[in-house]
Amino acid sequence: MDKLIITCAISGAEVMKTHNPYVPYTPVEMVREAREAVEAGASILHVHAREDDGTPTQSKARYETIIRAIRETCGDVIIQPSTGGAVGMSMDERLAVCDLPLEMATLDCGTLNFGGDAIFVNTENDIIRAAKLMSERGIYPELECFEKGHIDTVLRLIKKGLMPAPHHFSFVLGTPCGMQGSARDFHFMRESIPKDATYSVVGIGRYEFPLAELAIQYGGHVRVGLEDNIYLEKGVLAKGNRVLVEHVAALARQYNRPLATPAEARQILGMEAFDDESIL
Repeated sequence: MDKLIITCAISGAEVMKTHNPYVPYTPVEMVREAREAVEAGASILHVHAREDDGTPTQSKARYETIIRAIRETCGDVIIQPSTGGAVGMSMDERLAVCDLPLEMATLDCGTLNFGGDAIFVNTENDIIRAAKLMSERGIYPELECFEKGHIDTVLRLIKKGLMPAPHHFSFVLGTPCGMQGSARDFHFMRESIPKDATYSVVGIGRYEFPLAELAIQYGGHVRVGLEDNIYLEKGVLAKGNRVLVEHVAALARQYNRPLATPAEARQILGMEAFDDESIL
């Protein structure tokens, strides 16, 4: 099996310091959490920009500030901004970050109820627009799928030539109104993607570590971080992203899956070589 790629979602758009005081808002806090995640073994950092008061933002200028600060501290780590933003943002807002010289970003592949009255809207035309934009600008998309229908949408767009290879899927399981995170759900998703595709698993809340262990066992990759889960164990808040990454790194050692460096992650995913002259 390939070495294990750990992605760390350091901030998220909705989780606040009232939930966990280690959630980063400011660029200084983002750098702290990024550095500690990388030191613990993460090779990809998934980033949602926040204002200093915690308000989610897709401001290109704010992302540029955060990305440059992380790059100066964390070297060649893969920085993966969100184009999901926060519920209620327009596609124009969400895709503004793609004006920056990125190497990777998320691409959400379907609409989902997020609980209560919150609906995360991604129409087919939204998905096509984002895919074309990323392809034109040389941005590697991580295909975020919250349920099997999202995978089917991607497969249909692949057949139409709208999503060129290589394909890297992210199974986001355990959201309140989405597909849950049982072993059955994991295998259903894993067995539904093309054989030559790679995948990573995002377990929300209590599903984070059980799904991480399954992904490690079955040759997949893992995302953890305060965006997805604020606890190290039931009732015990995680003191930052480091301890979440360290927990997955320990699981990887149990299954003899060495951790991938950023350079090795690029090779596994089929990304172009990192060029620190052109990428923030």
